[in-house]
Amino acid sequence: MDQHDLGDAATRHTPVLLQRCLDLLAPALAADGSVMVDSTLGMGGHTEGVLRAFPHVRVVGIDRDPQALALAGRRLAPFGDRFTGVHAVYDEIGEVLDGLGIDHVQGVLMDLGVSSLQLDERERGFSYAHDAPLDMRMDASRGQTAADVVNGYDERDLARVLRVYGEERFAARIARSVVRAREKAPLTRTGELVDLVRASIPAATRKTGGHPAKRTFQALRIEVNGELEVLERALPASVEALAVGGRIVVEAYHSLEDRLVKRTLAAGATSSAPPDLPVEPETHAPYLRLVTRGAEEADEAELARNPRAQSVRLRAAERIRPTPDHLRGPQPGRRAA
Repeated sequence: MDQHDLGDAATRHTPVLLQRCLDLLAPALAADGSVMVDSTLGMGGHTEGVLRAFPHVRVVGIDRDPQALALAGRRLAPFGDRFTGVHAVYDEIGEVLDGLGIDHVQGVLMDLGVSSLQLDERERGFSYAHDAPLDMRMDASRGQTAADVVNGYDERDLARVLRVYGEERFAARIARSVVRAREKAPLTRTGELVDLVRASIPAATRKTGGHPAKRTFQALRIEVNGELEVLERALPASVEALAVGGRIVVEAYHSLEDRLVKRTLAAGATSSAPPDLPVEPETHAPYLRLVTRGAEEADEAELARNPRAQSVRLRAAERIRPTPDHLRGPQPGRRAA
């Protein structure tokens, strides 16, 4: 990626539901010295919005993608030491904050899913619309690629990935076609995979529901990057990073992500006492308060500005007390309180 590419993050990326995120975070970021973690920095759109809206706030931006960090770092350079970028996966939020000497933060923002940068960089292999190497790694410097998955998994495991992570009805047929094709030669290009998927799905079904390879590509991306496992660790770790009065805002883009977010926030906002107790012990009282009613979606104005907001589901919660000891799991890498 050349220097010109690094300089135009603002024109390449429109942050999803930015104003709504700012409104939800505002009560938590009101005090001087407030710190927010942007767990999925991407090209820095949400962080730039926060730094402009709250001149007294510092943001720590986490991203596993070195390209995204470079791009966002250039965009956010005018804010000086109010922004700190860290190369890490966002389930490492505890270790990141410890490394910066920060005990707790007032805000955490997660904008999940694939970033504009990854979709737009054709050679990364995230898009089914362009022929490219079968890669799909958010951090291209490490880990298995999509080619490793499609050429290395047995038929049953491949079908499971497509069915569970892509919610693909024809997972078994696609897996069978992939295994048959790779016996002749390994699959190395996204175009090859798109053709295989299209041929595996009945013609009548291909006429509706968008691009026939969309669900397969989603499933492979989730598998390659361990997205759901990371999110499952990151959500409780992020809640533990919040000070009392702090808020977490999460934007999810498919039902599997949103289900994990809903479950974590709802658990924190629900009493853990047995239902038949006459009086709720203080140690079982909720430690979160939901500040959105269900999952919020983009309105027509937002969709007109930003088509990538089509599938967003936004949820937010506020920490109202520390997590009771019996509900707080181990926090790998964090200092003892």
